[in-house]
Amino acid sequence: MANKANGPAAKEGNARGRGRRPADEVRADVLRTAGDLLLTEGIADLTFERIARASGVSKTTLYKWWPSKGALALDGYFHAVEQTLAFPDTGDIRADLLTQLRAFADVMTHTPGGRVLTELIGESQTDEDLATAYRKLYSSHRRRLAAERLHRAQEVGQIRTGIDVQVLVDQLWGAVYHRLLIPDEPVTDDFVVALVNNLLDGVRPTPG
Repeated sequence: MANKANGPAAKEGNARGRGRRPADEVRADVLRTAGDLLLTEGIADLTFERIARASGVSKTTLYKWWPSKGALALDGYFHAVEQTLAFPDTGDIRADLLTQLRAFADVMTHTPGGRVLTELIGESQTDEDLATAYRKLYSSHRRRLAAERLHRAQEVGQIRTGIDVQVLVDQLWGAVYHRLLIPDEPVTDDFVVALVNNLLDGVRPTPG
């Protein structure tokens, strides 16, 4: 019979006895644990029990913050890749798009992140909590960051006035997602370079 005194709830109780850790610190530890488990083991075997045991946090605490395994998995994934997929701003939109899309393509094709993201997208088709989390925590946030960078390029004359930057986001990152989810063609560096060059050559201001 398992010794409940050694479980996550007991660890939390002991932590409270020594001085309770800030909620933000506990949450960050959970996200780090979930992200690590997700990238090493995938989503199929990920459970609240597994995350609670690995992070030393009770399932009650996890359910208080995330409504489903999928929502926690998505949050953990975003936490794991957020820094790698940051949007640079050097003032050169072509160079910045190449840097960001190359980093994105590398995560998608040379790390477990690509497999994990396709699993999360698949799960979101039948998990409404995960679908909501995907839009709120990942998709909407990534779109906003990309659109802000493209707007700044528009303001300094690197992209024509009147171009819908939300459509540019779809054209750039959507093309990578298409090759990731329908793998009839690989996501290569040549593809990324052609994607950026073809798009920017078509939307830059015309002389005169």
